[in-house]
Amino acid sequence: IFSTYKILLFADFFYFAAKNVVQFNIRANILTHFGIYDIINENSGNGKFMIKLLIFDLDGTLSDTLPSIRHAINLAARKAGYPERTYDEVRAAIGDGVRMLIKKVLPEDRASDECAVDEHLARYEEMYNKTYMEADRMYDGMAETLRELSLRGYRIAVLSNKQDAYVKLIVEQIVEKGIVCLAMGQRKEYPRKPDPTVPLMIAEQFGALPSEVAFIGDSEVDIMTAKNAKMISVGCEWGYRGREVLESHGADYVISRPEELLRIFE
Repeated sequence: IFSTYKILLFADFFYFAAKNVVQFNIRANILTHFGIYDIINENSGNGKFMIKLLIFDLDGTLSDTLPSIRHAINLAARKAGYPERTYDEVRAAIGDGVRMLIKKVLPEDRASDECAVDEHLARYEEMYNKTYMEADRMYDGMAETLRELSLRGYRIAVLSNKQDAYVKLIVEQIVEKGIVCLAMGQRKEYPRKPDPTVPLMIAEQFGALPSEVAFIGDSEVDIMTAKNAKMISVGCEWGYRGREVLESHGADYVISRPEELLRIFE
């Protein structure tokens, strides 16, 4: 009788264990299917995020670079005899890389002429080389936030659709040395955001799974980038698009001040 009881007891144990494994696997499959990943350390019991790497956009996220961009656009426009662009026109045009920027600020009848785009892109590059360093500071509270996040052990990278050389130069100028581990912009050999190729390359370089990375930016392009890479997305309301755009594109978080990052990533 005792042996029979033990057999039944072990049978019950393995039944419930197997049932829980099946339920766990079903849950995992559902999460994977819908692109949802657990970022909570369920074993630790402290509810902390298991994020290792924070990737920041540059323009409109770390720094207000728009005045320097607009300055170069209008210098190039004057040289070509084109109409100058307002702050709002330039704000609406940035975020998709420099070539798309030029297409958006050209007169409509010239934007579809690739030769005209090439010529004006060269003018803009000449002028931006003179104005890019006008972006000489970060948004209020960002320097302190980055410093604290770095002290907490997060690796910090910057990824922008701005030309790679300028990203490196601007980050070097505005961010305290040793905070940013990698700064990267648009390169001809790689697709630009929102393609997930480069964010995933950065994650791999730092030994992080996509679910262990947060992408932080101010535009719909940044939110789409995070979603395409299966990363956590944080939208920055202070940038060039605003809360409504960020929420409509499904940002996991939308914040109004840099310091709010310290409450998300403790």
